[in-house]
Amino acid sequence: MSAPDAPRHASDDPLAWLFALQRFGARAGLGTMRELLARLGSPQRAFRTALVGGTNGKGSVARLLAAALQAGGWRTGLFTSPHLQRVGERARVDGEEASAAEMAALVAEVRPLATELGATFFEVVTAVALLRFARAGVERAVLEVGMGGRLDATNAVEPELTVVTGVALDHQGVLGASVAEIAGDKAGILREGVPLVTAATGEALAVLAERAGSLGAPLVRYGEAFTAEGVSSGWEGVGFTLAWRGGGPLPDAGRLELASPLVGRHQVANVAQAAVAALLLGVAPGAVREALATARWPGRLERCSHRGRHVVLDGAHNPQAAQALAVALQELEGRVAVLVVGVSEEKDVDALLRAWHGLARRVLFTRAERSPRAATPEALLAAWRAGGGAPPAATAPGPAAPLAAALDATAPGDTIVVAGSLFLVGEARDLLEGKGSEPFERWQ
Repeated sequence: MSAPDAPRHASDDPLAWLFALQRFGARAGLGTMRELLARLGSPQRAFRTALVGGTNGKGSVARLLAAALQAGGWRTGLFTSPHLQRVGERARVDGEEASAAEMAALVAEVRPLATELGATFFEVVTAVALLRFARAGVERAVLEVGMGGRLDATNAVEPELTVVTGVALDHQGVLGASVAEIAGDKAGILREGVPLVTAATGEALAVLAERAGSLGAPLVRYGEAFTAEGVSSGWEGVGFTLAWRGGGPLPDAGRLELASPLVGRHQVANVAQAAVAALLLGVAPGAVREALATARWPGRLERCSHRGRHVVLDGAHNPQAAQALAVALQELEGRVAVLVVGVSEEKDVDALLRAWHGLARRVLFTRAERSPRAATPEALLAAWRAGGGAPPAATAPGPAAPLAAALDATAPGDTIVVAGSLFLVGEARDLLEGKGSEPFERWQ
């Protein structure tokens, strides 16, 4: 049964049509995605795939794993979501994002089938990425799971390896009210006999381990099968010795010195998981080391310089990620000058903001201009004050106004942090780079 087409004003622009689909929301189920791929000639069968899920860190792991596979000599596709600045970021081949023209052409090709089947925005962009990969001669692909796992569109692909980085409370309205329930949903990407790499702990690990055991899927766990020793951390990134024991799907016991430009001690587990996943997929240790030493992932504790100030961009959008950001900044920076915050309204705003009490001398609340899901700055300020937030705080329409205010209120060498939403971070990046944003609402 077909769904209504997107608004008619979008009819002549494939990308406008695509973004308009966001208003129809998401869908629980894989039937439409599987049918769409089948009618497109099953492009996902042209290459081997790793699925990377989890609450936090899955984008970083996916990026690092793709870099390692490319260094290993395979033509590599990388699907991630959401994008920061351009929709073509979601469908990279050997690190190169798709151009707007290429994305538009692929969307136009997929549109008739998608309209007939009533496919959602995320189903279409996933299909477009897989189609691009197949036509570009991709040999290995890494797909970041969008939300959850069991019913996510990416789960229509059969993986040779799965990764679940960890599980925390996020998207409770869709995935479940408890960590165990959310872990159960994310465990839906596991496959019979297919290795699982994970840094999950506690009840989430118990759920994943039980599911892996029932499927005969080898469990390769951070802290047991592999560890990080001698960790160093600074603004230049993290470094450590990866040690793994022999037995199971891993090669004989070994050690590997690793360094990554990703910032924050919380990235150690992500770098380690990506390295182990790459080893399991046949990448030589030297290629793993080389790839991880240079692979970057924008919008995750990303520090740049602007008008002599340090500007840190971080998409932390749930309490666990907010706490990780706070810990990293306290270790690396101390108290920052200004914190610019925007958060989607469906998030646990109170818990997220509590993690940032005392982090900055001044807080400015704003919102991503193109995200209808963004909470109002006034609502964020009220939540901050109700929760006992101490630093002077104010609101500003965003993100240009608060960025300008933060720059004017600080001196060279000071640090400004923009956080709370990947949508906000993307718009801030556009402003810092002097580029215009995509002219579309951002829901997903």
